Amino acid sequence: MVRDSQTRKLAEAIAANEQETGQGLNQEMSLKRPGDTCWVSYYGALLNFEHLFSTIINVLERIEDDPTTEPKTASHAWRMLITIQDFRFVFILKLMIEVLAITNELSLALQRRDQDIVNAMKLVRVGKTRLQEMRDRGWESLLEDVILFCTKESVHVLGMDDEYVLPGRSRRKAPQITNLHHYQVELYYSVLDMQLQELNNRFDEVNTRLLTCMASLSPENEFAAFDREKLVSLTRFYPTEFGHLSDSFLLRDFENYYHSMKNDELFHGLKGIDELCQLMVKTKVNLSYPWVHLLLKVVLTLPVATASVERAFSALSYIKNKLRNRLGDQFVNDCLVGYIERDLLNTVDTECILEYFQNMKTRRGNLL
Repeated sequence: MVRDSQTRKLAEAIAANEQETGQGLNQEMSLKRPGDTCWVSYYGALLNFEHLFSTIINVLERIEDDPTTEPKTASHAWRMLITIQDFRFVFILKLMIEVLAITNELSLALQRRDQDIVNAMKLVRVGKTRLQEMRDRGWESLLEDVILFCTKESVHVLGMDDEYVLPGRSRRKAPQITNLHHYQVELYYSVLDMQLQELNNRFDEVNTRLLTCMASLSPENEFAAFDREKLVSLTRFYPTEFGHLSDSFLLRDFENYYHSMKNDELFHGLKGIDELCQLMVKTKVNLSYPWVHLLLKVVLTLPVATASVERAFSALSYIKNKLRNRLGDQFVNDCLVGYIERDLLNTVDTECILEYFQNMKTRRGNLL
């Protein structure tokens, strides 16, 4: 019904020369279902909802007024209309679109398989700065945008100086505050403060410094991010392994390592720290630079990619389903490794697996 209504509305706009036409324009837009762990999908869903606002209203009105609609469905459509055509709903819709637009690039960066830590840290700082600027100077523009949208979509606009009426409670028991105080202080400031606090907790000064120092080990673009001072700072997070080594020794060792890698064509074109560590072992360079190799192994144990964690949880829902909900931890772990690393597993010959299984112990049947 949303698609049909949108098509009809677009045809009327084109017929009245109110809509531009051409290749790539007027693409079909639908309501998106946001994912539980993917905040980028929430941003896309809210953008589409805002664009289809009038279409959604028309569809709900058709459902409510249709005499063939079941009473329960008609009642549900009526309640949704009351909720959507409310100033509070529009305000929260606009507020969350603005907030998620600021953090959208950061969310996309953290979900990539190839983590660009330096870029991610820059996006964290940009996100914190923009959220703070929005909190300090963004209220007037947001309120103006909300009022303009409400006027366009025939939603009743509240007076900011009027007394705030708490839905479902008696006015005698409700707090005596204005709409301005409720929407600016209790909603606007609260949401932005929660976002800022969450970013500060997840990316505090220590974590940001640690991740930035880790990026100095990246071999991408012929070790363009290399910084020996940051690597020395990184070693100080691990006093048990590197505490007995002086800064001057580490600086010289890291500098020698950098020039050795820079001039070796075998180490050009690497994409990540894991590839660097594997190639160092393969070429036995790790024997010449044991402290660098140790630092690489320590860094590889740090979980910096949120996308890999999300994929593991997604895979778990496929492995441990309703029909296999009593699997033991070890067996679930083995199944998850095979499922998550299926690209690597596909390179293993089936005959090798059968032969390995056959030779584990004496069996009645012969699989080969």
